[in-house]
Amino acid sequence: MKPDFEAMTTDVCVPLSHLAELISKSKQELDASPLLCAVVAHAGDGNFHTVIMFDPKDEEQRQEAERLNHFMVHAALSMEGTCTGEHGVGTGKMKYLEKELGIETLKTMKRIKAALDPNNIMNPGKLIPPHVVLWVPHLLAKKTFNM
Repeated sequence: MKPDFEAMTTDVCVPLSHLAELISKSKQELDASPLLCAVVAHAGDGNFHTVIMFDPKDEEQRQEAERLNHFMVHAALSMEGTCTGEHGVGTGKMKYLEKELGIETLKTMKRIKAALDPNNIMNPGKLIPPHVVLWVPHLLAKKTFNM
């Protein structure tokens, strides 16, 4: 459709009782944007996707694509939904997880990750935001501190 453009693909998910409202709100916002946007849904699970086309050389267009994504995520969260049903939790949606899940849940997830992957070789830097810090005595015991 636009060979020199990038496509930001994103999704959000809500309980089915909120899906029509969320798609309607999102479609209004997407249609009001100067960017070319498409909505694709598989409504049986409350998940819908958007494709937002933008010129990667145009910072204003990139910011507009991010704004649209941000709008849909926060709309979904306000409707008891999630920032994603399928796409981007590892990196793209990581910034929304604390608002959605809470810091204690993220700390629990990080503890589980540390227990299963003590050398942090499986998807390092993904899913759990870097500011979530744990006090894990058994991991600290392995470190040498210079004083």
